[in-house]
Amino acid sequence: MSTTAVPSQQSNIWWVFLLQGFMAIILGLMFLTAPGATLVVLVTFLGFYWLITGVLALVRVFVDRSVPWIWSLLVGIVGILAGIFVLHHPLLAALTVPTALVIILGVQGLIMGVLDIIGGFKGGGFGSFILGAINILVGMLLLGSPIAAALAVLLVFVVLLVVQGVALIVWGFRVRA
Repeated sequence: MSTTAVPSQQSNIWWVFLLQGFMAIILGLMFLTAPGATLVVLVTFLGFYWLITGVLALVRVFVDRSVPWIWSLLVGIVGILAGIFVLHHPLLAALTVPTALVIILGVQGLIMGVLDIIGGFKGGGFGSFILGAINILVGMLLLGSPIAAALAVLLVFVVLLVVQGVALIVWGFRVRA
């Protein structure tokens, strides 16, 4: 066990880590016991978030000249439309949002796989080929059945939340000591 010193700022807020840990475990258990209802609630919050950030991006068109106005306008319109869609159709969004994320991750896996294999040909070594093949395989699995993959991602998310929650609780008590 290491005896690294914890900065005094972290030891003053040990309870924040503890609270984050308990909340992660509670959210993980909510996903485990009532995945549909929990996903609908989270997607609804996401809809409000997208709607609010879309409105704020439109405000930025008139206020902030550091960003080209066209980008703020596009982000605002897309954010507002996505927020309205999610808020008007929360059940449909609870299925489409995770599925869209899985499709994006699948395409990313294919692209990264091809680039890793090209890197292997350019002197990246055998490991680059293996990584490329794994990325392509994962990308094809995700794109082969995105809805099933979205449901599997939900289970992985539950496990990660519980593990993260336990780790944060341990960290909180360690920082406090």
